[in-house]
Amino acid sequence: MNNYSTRLVAHRGYMELYPENSWRGIQAAIESGAVWIEFDIQMYKPGQFFLLHDADFQRTANAPLALFDITESQLSHISIHEPERLGETFRPEPICPLEEALTRLSRYPLVRTMVEIKAESLDHWGLEPVMQSLLPVLDRFKAQCVLISFSIDALRYAKQHSDLATGWVLRNYDPSSITQALELNPQYLICNHTKLPQHDLPAAGPWRWMLYDITDPDQAVHWMRQGIDLIETRDVGKLIALSGTTG
Repeated sequence: MNNYSTRLVAHRGYMELYPENSWRGIQAAIESGAVWIEFDIQMYKPGQFFLLHDADFQRTANAPLALFDITESQLSHISIHEPERLGETFRPEPICPLEEALTRLSRYPLVRTMVEIKAESLDHWGLEPVMQSLLPVLDRFKAQCVLISFSIDALRYAKQHSDLATGWVLRNYDPSSITQALELNPQYLICNHTKLPQHDLPAAGPWRWMLYDITDPDQAVHWMRQGIDLIETRDVGKLIALSGTTG
């Protein structure tokens, strides 16, 4: 994978070895050499976003609490150290506010981040209230940010109200989706690698392709040779380490 390390995206930070969507995992990814970071966000209340994939803390904190119902006092004591997967190694790991993560990332001007707004927040709060709160935050860091989502409506809203770069995460790879992508005109088109034909070039358009979630270096090389620009991986450190040894 020679010279391919700059085309790797750290999925939820360095989530293979660290708690997902944690600042500790993001920093570890950067220290391993990652120049692209991806993380998920949910809206806790208008104007307050946190790095979080699920809408509850069962999986990441072993706590049966929903983000939309939790009190601020409870939230301040949550530790997203993923005890079932990683034990107590990273306890305590506080949930990271979006603005804090972006402010810290601004200290690494060569690093770019893909920020995924999750469907649970859009469904719970409504698309317009979420986007009205989110866009001003991301706009302040737009040189380093790409807004991504499965929701084409959220991205349409962003394009109408901001000049942020956007990326659409496809649920399906089919002619209908590509037609919609051409209408949307995002900077990035994102898809699970299992949904693309293994030996065909991906659909061309005014976008860069990113595939997730790939941990095998040979598979990463295969897709890059098929025209994929970015590879999202949960084990970014391993793939970067192998980038100079795999041809």
